[in-house]
Amino acid sequence: MDSFHIDYLKIIDASQLFSFLVDNNERLKKYFPVTISCNSSLEKTVEYIGIKNKEIQEKANFTCAIRNKETNQICGLVIIKKIDWNKKQGELAYCIGSEFESKGLTSFAVSEMSKFAMEELKLKTLQIIAHKSNIGSCKVAVKNGFIWQRTLLNEFTPINELPLNMELYELSNEK
Repeated sequence: MDSFHIDYLKIIDASQLFSFLVDNNERLKKYFPVTISCNSSLEKTVEYIGIKNKEIQEKANFTCAIRNKETNQICGLVIIKKIDWNKKQGELAYCIGSEFESKGLTSFAVSEMSKFAMEELKLKTLQIIAHKSNIGSCKVAVKNGFIWQRTLLNEFTPINELPLNMELYELSNEK
């Protein structure tokens, strides 16, 4: 994975991020409806990046691009969200472009963001919440040391669908 890295989004990324989300709309719309709706036009994507950078400054959420180092191409997103500073807990969310699936890139991104969350942000617990049908996402969690905790009943409701049960995986840094 030496040819990839994780970094913050920049305004200059707007057209590339917009294209990434349009190209992967069908596969992302169910589990990333807010991200998709916040990037429904190039202008909205510029706003989205500005909001995401403000959230980083405020240490509310950390939205990062997974990039090819050589081309700077955005291959996916990895996010630390729902940070509870009192509990020192956050949730990881991630998506990858269809052309980069099954290449270990998501596992790499989760590993890098987990290290950042634990070492730099000093979080004690990270969570991944995935649907059991998303086998790739569940495998990424396990591969990165996240341990299945329980099924969360009616945890997530996709747009125009019934609520779904989701699987909770946790990585703990408790000493």
